[in-house]
Amino acid sequence: MVQILLIDDDHSIRLLLERTLKRQGYDVVCASEGEEGVVKAKELHPAMIICDWVMPGMTGLEVCRQVKSIPDLATTFFILLTSLGSVEDRVKGLDAGADDFLCKPIEMNEFIARIRAGLRLHQLSQDLTEQKRLLEAELAEAAEYVSSILPKPLKHHCLTIDSRFLPSSQLGGDGFDYFWLDNDHLALYLLDVSGHGLRAALPALAVINLLRSQNLSQVNYYQPNEILTGLNKTFQMSDTNDKYFTIWYGVYNCNNCELIYASAGHPPAILLTPNTEKELRETRLKTPGLPVGMFPDATYTSQSLLIESLSKLYIFSDGIYEIEQEDGNLLGFNNFLSMVQDYQMENSANLDRLINCLKSSNFREKFDDDLSIIEVSFIKDF
Repeated sequence: MVQILLIDDDHSIRLLLERTLKRQGYDVVCASEGEEGVVKAKELHPAMIICDWVMPGMTGLEVCRQVKSIPDLATTFFILLTSLGSVEDRVKGLDAGADDFLCKPIEMNEFIARIRAGLRLHQLSQDLTEQKRLLEAELAEAAEYVSSILPKPLKHHCLTIDSRFLPSSQLGGDGFDYFWLDNDHLALYLLDVSGHGLRAALPALAVINLLRSQNLSQVNYYQPNEILTGLNKTFQMSDTNDKYFTIWYGVYNCNNCELIYASAGHPPAILLTPNTEKELRETRLKTPGLPVGMFPDATYTSQSLLIESLSKLYIFSDGIYEIEQEDGNLLGFNNFLSMVQDYQMENSANLDRLINCLKSSNFREKFDDDLSIIEVSFIKDF
C-alpha cells in the first residue's frame, strides 16, 4: 500500500485530507508540525509528502528543503499546500525542491487527481533510480573485469614496471599491457577509447586480447608503426561502430637499451632522466599520427632513442591531467608533469603517492574519466 505523510498544523484540514486519502486506499501517516514531519519522513520514507506551507516553528518550505537534502528521500514526491499564490512564492517552493503545489481552499477532485499524478511520477523516479543502480552495478563489475586482465607489476634485471588503473564512475575505455616478445624485447602500450561505458570498454578489451595473443596479422610486433597500422585496419569506424582510440606503443630492447615507439593521437610519454641529484631532464616521446579507426589511409611512423640508466618512463591517458579542480579549471598537462617530477625526486617514490596527489586535486568524489598510468624504471648497471 502506498504511504503518504500528511503534515499540517490545522487539525480540521488534516482530518479532512486524511479521511479523503484513506478512502482512496492510501496508507496515511499524520504529523501536526514541521519538526515531527521531518522525523517521520526519515523513519518511514513515504512515497509522497503533503505539507502545509505556513506553520508555526518549522515552515513547510524548510521541511521541503530538509527532506530533499536526504538522498534516500530525493525521489519522494513533495506537495506544498499554500494560500500564497504569487509567482515569487512558487519560485521559492520550487527552489526548495517542491514538486507540486495545491492552493487553499482545496478542491477535492483536483486534490485526488494531483495525488494520482504525483504518485505516477514518484514510481517513474523509483524505476529510473533502480535502473541507474543496476547500470552502476554492471559498470562496477565491468571495471573489476578490466582490472583483472591488466598486467601485474614486473621485475626484471634491466627494468621494473608498476601501473595503476582507476576507473571512472561511468567506466571509460582505458587499457594497457606489457609483455615479452622474446627474452630481450619488451612490448608496452596504453590506449584510450573514445567515450564511456561498456561500448568504450569492450573495444579496449578486444585490443588487449588481440595484441596479447599476437594474432594481429601481417605485422612485425617489433615495429610499433606496423602495429598501429594493423590496428587501424582492424578497428575502422563504420555505421555500426563509432569508436576510435588513441594509443602509445613501444618496444624496449634490453640488450642495447633502445626504445622504439610510435603514437596515434595519444598524449606523449614522458622520459625523466636524472642529470644531478636535484635535476631531471625531460623528454617527450610522441610521433605524428591520427587516432586509430578514424581514417583507413592513416600512416604512422616510429622513432627510437637510447635510454640512460636510472631513467623513468611514464605512459598515461589524458584522464590523468584533465581533472577538474575546485576553481573549475583543469589540472592540465604541465601541472601534472610538475607533479610527476616532484614525485620522482622523492626517495620513497611510489605510484600510490602520486595517485593520492591526483585525488587531492580532484574536488569531485570520483574521477570524470578513467585514470591510467604505467611507470617504467630502468635499472642502473644492468
